[in-house]
Amino acid sequence: QVQLVESGGGLVQAGGSLRLSCVVSGGFLSNYGMGWFRQAPGKEREFVAAISWSGSRIYYADSVKGRFTISRDNAKSTLFLQMSSLKSEDTAVYYCARTGGGELRFERSYDYWGQGTQVTVSS
Repeated sequence: QVQLVESGGGLVQAGGSLRLSCVVSGGFLSNYGMGWFRQAPGKEREFVAAISWSGSRIYYADSVKGRFTISRDNAKSTLFLQMSSLKSEDTAVYYCARTGGGELRFERSYDYWGQGTQVTVSS
């Protein structure tokens, strides 16, 4: 049974930083692309960042490019999202997910999801 557990969310002031982690169990992280998505209150879930299994391909949403960095440690089965220069509009529940194949930027490509971790940015 594949499980993804996010951590690292919390309350931060605008301009601050947070580092999210996602630990994957029940499968080999190194074989799969991984991604981060987020859902703000009253909005649909949206793509944030994704990384291929080898780390050779990385994608970011335009809204976070230059501020967020996705990375992975396959040996520790952990995915990371370093978030800097946070803005109030980054407030959302952040989800990590594992692909089953397909385009990394598309939500439909992901077959396993974590429960999410809340990030709140105060202005």
